[in-house]
Order: sequence, then structure tokens, then C-alpha cells
Amino acid sequence: MCSENETEVAEIHLLGFQSLHNLRPLLFVVLLLLYIAIAGGNLSIVFLVMISDSLKTPMFFFLKHLAVADVLVTTSVVPMMLEIVLKSNPSISVGGCITQLYFFCIFGFVQCFLLAVMSYDRYVALSNPFHYIVFMKTSLCFQLAFGSWAIIFSITTSEFILIGQFEFCDRNSLDQFFCDYSPLVELSTSDTTIVLWIDFIFSIFSFFVPLTFILVTYIYIFIAIFKIRSSTGRQKTFSTCSSHLTSVCVYYGTFIAIYIVPSNESLSVVDKYRSLLYTVVTPLINPIIYSLRNHELNQALHKRMHQFLNSK
Repeated sequence: MCSENETEVAEIHLLGFQSLHNLRPLLFVVLLLLYIAIAGGNLSIVFLVMISDSLKTPMFFFLKHLAVADVLVTTSVVPMMLEIVLKSNPSISVGGCITQLYFFCIFGFVQCFLLAVMSYDRYVALSNPFHYIVFMKTSLCFQLAFGSWAIIFSITTSEFILIGQFEFCDRNSLDQFFCDYSPLVELSTSDTTIVLWIDFIFSIFSFFVPLTFILVTYIYIFIAIFKIRSSTGRQKTFSTCSSHLTSVCVYYGTFIAIYIVPSNESLSVVDKYRSLLYTVVTPLINPIIYSLRNHELNQALHKRMHQFLNSK
């Protein structure tokens, strides 16, 4: 409970883009177009994988889940960003703020496990190509994808049961454009020590364990590639995992830039805008990576476009 001389906070004010106040119409249009591009690009991947027989493979099954996570993580943030741009004094209830952060964490961290699963898929495809389809059967793919969602959901829910009990007194301004973890915990007047330790342990499990697994699998992948004698064979083999490797570099590079590189208090505005990399830029880049570098996806897209144009 808040003390007698303190007022319990019911709403949290998001300061958002104060430095860009004069550019609100332009910012709204840019963010809206980016959101449409992100949703359109990722949902196109989901649609193509669902309807194209040539994409009924484990790699594209996992890519479909990654695309869904990209759409959801952006949807959990961008609509609120658009509201902040339109309103002069935007606010959200404490419960709504915690709920937004809850879903943001689920959709964000599940990508770590999905990328790790995709690296395992690439390792199996290169190390044992003749038995790849037999080994990576539909039931195993479903278990790996569903397991990724289930693990993150369980971990996040257990932590947010504690966060839901936080108290917020007097201070109610959050210098962000969405309910990010660190600013929200710092705003709370409760003892957050236990939650911070739990979050540290969960972050290691959810972030560094998948990253370590990805690094190990790619070491074995590169060893297998270097054993191929012809340069053409090496190049062709590497191309089968280049899209995934690029996606891993973009995702983890952005994540490290935002949450692991120490923030500079004197550059707090810059630190705040770094979050745009993860919430907008990464979900936008993933469809571009796979559409440009994946031959099967390109073929399926061109085929569907050709069928659509001929049907008119």
C-alpha cells in the first residue's frame, strides 16, 4: 500500500515523442506505413507457406511461426505508438501497461527459441540430407514450435504474476513510447529485487541459451560446408542457411544494441529511440531477407502473383 502522503497511481503517462512534437502528422504517417508493411510482409509469408505445396517443409513451417511472432510483437507496440502521436497527453492504465509488456515479452522472446529451432533444422538438413524429411517429420516440427511458445509463455507468466503485484505511487510518467520493462520496474515503488533476479535468470535461459545453441550448430554447419571440395557446392550449401543466419544477426544484434549495451543517461533520448530498432525495424527486415535470399519463397510468390494476374 502507498503511504499516507503518497497517491496511488491508476494511470501511467507515456511521454513518447516529445522532441518530435512538431512532426506528429509526418511521424504518424511513417509509423502507419511501416506497420502496414510489417503486417503485409509477414502475413504474406504466412499465407504463402499455408497455401503453397512447395513450401510444405520444416524450414518454412518454422518461418511461418517466426513471421507470426514478428506481426504480434509489432502489433503489441505500434498501435499505442500511433495513439501517442495523436494525443497530447497519452496515458494507459497500470494494468493495461503491464498487459502490453507481458505480450511484448512473449512475442519477443519466443523468437529466440524459434531461431534456435531453425538453426537445428538447418544443421540436420546439411549433416544428413538424405534422411532430413524422415527425421524432421511433421510431429517433431509441431512439438518444437509449440514447445517454443509454451516455454516462453510459462516463463513470462510466472514472472508477471509478481510484476502484477507491484505498487505505483506518486510518479506516473514513463519516458517511453510503450511500456518497456526497465522503465516500468524503475517506476514502481515496490521492492523489485526478487523480480530483477528472476528476470536475470529467465533472460539467461531465454536469450543466451538459444544464442549459444545457435552458435554451436553453426560451428558444425560451417565445418560441414568447409568439407565440401568444390566452391560451387560450398556456395550452394551455404545459400540454404544464409537467410536464417542473416535473420539471426539482425535479431540478436538489435537486441544486444538495445538491452545489453549499457545505456548512457546523458543520451537517454537516443537510448529510447533505439527501441524502434527492435519494435519496427527487425520485423520489417525479416520478410525482406527471406524474400530476397530464398529461391523457393520467391518462386511461390511469383507463381501466386502470376495466377492472380491471369485470373483477372
